[in-house]
Amino acid sequence: MQRVLRVAGMLGVCWLSVGCGSDDSSGGGAGGAGGAGAGAGAGGTGATASGGSNSGGTSAAGGSGGSGGGGAGSGGAGAAGSGIASKYPGDQGIAADPDVIFADDFESYSQASQLSQKWDNFFQQSQTRIATESQNVYAGAKALEFTLPQQNNELSNAVQKVLTTELDQLFLRWYSKFDANFDVTGSSHNGGGISAHYFVGGQATPGVPADGTNKFLVDFECWRGAASDASPGKLNVYIYHPEQRSQWGDHFFPTGTVLPNSSLPFDFGSEFVSRPDMTPALDKWYAYEMMVRANTPGQKDGRITLWVDGQVLADFPNLRLRDVPSLKIDRFQLSFHAGGNPAGVTKKWYDNVVAAKSYIGPMVQ
Repeated sequence: MQRVLRVAGMLGVCWLSVGCGSDDSSGGGAGGAGGAGAGAGAGGTGATASGGSNSGGTSAAGGSGGSGGGGAGSGGAGAAGSGIASKYPGDQGIAADPDVIFADDFESYSQASQLSQKWDNFFQQSQTRIATESQNVYAGAKALEFTLPQQNNELSNAVQKVLTTELDQLFLRWYSKFDANFDVTGSSHNGGGISAHYFVGGQATPGVPADGTNKFLVDFECWRGAASDASPGKLNVYIYHPEQRSQWGDHFFPTGTVLPNSSLPFDFGSEFVSRPDMTPALDKWYAYEMMVRANTPGQKDGRITLWVDGQVLADFPNLRLRDVPSLKIDRFQLSFHAGGNPAGVTKKWYDNVVAAKSYIGPMVQ
């Protein structure tokens, strides 16, 4: 049964991974307002090219089981022409692919209230819109728009999908861009996420550490620790996992830096390859994709891989996400959050979302 949640201001307790500790002084980060900040270092630089516009997209497909494969073993997926999307120009018909469990190009909606036709939860309806301006749409004629009003209070917005069959592995691809005036520090949770039992009775569980049996959560997002850092901040993984370093989630950066306590190394195993950090450009569309594979209980064979425009941004092997086989992925989401946004109204747009059991890749012409 689908339902719509609208939570005004979230009363200081956000729906997602909000409530994060600050890093040590070597990390350079600071906790955000309303307990929403997450300690991380200075913003990186660099950007990759994004695609232009295309037509089409797809509607939601029914969930299916199985853990699936999909080229994530060493983070090597993402070569030109690979992935599910390569078979469906403009994403037309991609929802019918046997490995796709959900797809949404937002073309079927005339107003935000209709999001509940495909998504199980969405928040802040008054701050959510179906955009139709060509510059704010990646493909087709419509996209999802989230707004952060100018305020010092915390605000979280999101759309969420609950899986009908829980999975050991999931790929999630989306297109998004930040407003040109985005100027938020001390906050993150502004991208896509995949989680396992992070929500209990429909409520998020921030500040409750993962212990191997209760939950895990992985967000692919930007973190900007200080105003002097380039906006919107470095791309990274925010993660609740059994080896996390505080009651709040850790940050994994492509270089291998882990926060908090950045002076302490983290064992990503012999396969790990350090890659440069990246700060995406504002007002520019990118294709983001993440893969989360839960480990075999008792082994450290879990993995998280991140792609930007079909190129591997980061690959984190040798992970322990769970200790029991029953802890499986049950939800994914797109989000836009700030502990406070005093600089002025700002927005973020999402388009062409696909979730699948194997690597998806960017849309092709």
